[in-house]
Amino acid sequence: MEPRRFLRPMAGVLAAMAVSLTGTRVSAIALPWFVLTTTGSAVWTGVVAFAEMAPYVLVKALTGPLVDRVGPRRISWVADVVSALAAVAVVLLYMLGRLPLGVIIVLVAVIGAARGPGDLAKEVMVPEAAERGRVPLERATGLMGVTDRLASTVGPAVGGALVALLGSLGALGVSAACFALGSMIVAVALPRGMGHRTQEREAREGYWRRFGQGFVFLRGEPLLRAMIVMVAVTNLLDAAYGQVLAPVWAKESGHGPAVLGLNNSVISLTAVGGSLVAAAIAHRMRRRPVFFVAFLLAGPPKFVILAADVPVPAVVAVLAVSGFCGGFLNPILSAISYERIPRHLLGRVNALGSSLAWAGIPLGGVLAGVAVAGAGLAPVLLICGVAYALATTLTGLRPASRDMDRLRGHGVPVPVVEQGDVTEGSRSSGRPP
Repeated sequence: MEPRRFLRPMAGVLAAMAVSLTGTRVSAIALPWFVLTTTGSAVWTGVVAFAEMAPYVLVKALTGPLVDRVGPRRISWVADVVSALAAVAVVLLYMLGRLPLGVIIVLVAVIGAARGPGDLAKEVMVPEAAERGRVPLERATGLMGVTDRLASTVGPAVGGALVALLGSLGALGVSAACFALGSMIVAVALPRGMGHRTQEREAREGYWRRFGQGFVFLRGEPLLRAMIVMVAVTNLLDAAYGQVLAPVWAKESGHGPAVLGLNNSVISLTAVGGSLVAAAIAHRMRRRPVFFVAFLLAGPPKFVILAADVPVPAVVAVLAVSGFCGGFLNPILSAISYERIPRHLLGRVNALGSSLAWAGIPLGGVLAGVAVAGAGLAPVLLICGVAYALATTLTGLRPASRDMDRLRGHGVPVPVVEQGDVTEGSRSSGRPP
């Protein structure tokens, strides 16, 4: 078989991720700007942003069993088509003068609800794409991290430029084109049935029984549970940093939004570099020390450096190191998940895990705002830095963390299924069922 045929599924998944994520980032700029310019209300702009994000998290958590049952390729294709149609509907209805605010909210909610399972489905197909392409799992997850980081860095900039050049509706049309292109890539580049591992017995089970199997599996996986709890804590602290603490620092220090934007760009760009390095060499490195050292360098220093009265170049240098080290984290986390979770459970377990890990994000800004109002910026920054260090260090000292390298290169756990439940079974060096 030609080498390019081996690599086609991996390239297809990454390309579909890239264009869909870019479409999501562009719409995240275009939709709020459209609402703000048409209504003049910051409140309604916030409501529309919530209407997109809340369905994203909720539907992603609930559609894990559906992704496993129907197959991630089909779910990805349908989700991208629905997203494209909803975005086009906003443009057409506005041009026809039939777009009241309530309809905008509904269509934005549809886009958010479709993006959740669409993103999940693409993530679920990564390990099989890596196998088909004979790509080491860490390299595949590193490339996935690069794709996500690039979309997060380039997408908003492209969205802003498109809004300035074409207007918010024109930018939303480009976003719809990205979603449509993502569906075409999935349909053309990925084999039918890719990622679909539903067993005959499981196909007869109801939705809620399959949904509960995700919880049952996580209950038997101390390492995955520890990772989820740690990431939930660090996500909350990162949200506090990005939503409140860094902007307040920029204002109180007098550096202003220009330096704040510079800092965010430095973190994003160096994170892309870290993900590229992880894609190249992470499969040759010991995961446990690399992961926890990278986490310690990625998190606490960015809080501490803002609490210190140092020149901007020193801040930028520390944030560059933090971003670079942060690029190693998601590739290792994803590789561990893909190795430990049986393929036919990937959708529901990943959906539950990511939803739990994101649970604290909406609270991060609120808690940080209250804390800064009560104690001041510097003490809160130091407390957050210490909490970040404790969360990562204590997790690294747990006995379960020693298993981070145990299944490396040996496939995934083979589950024992009895009476509809899933328990942790033997570890197999063969391919998953």
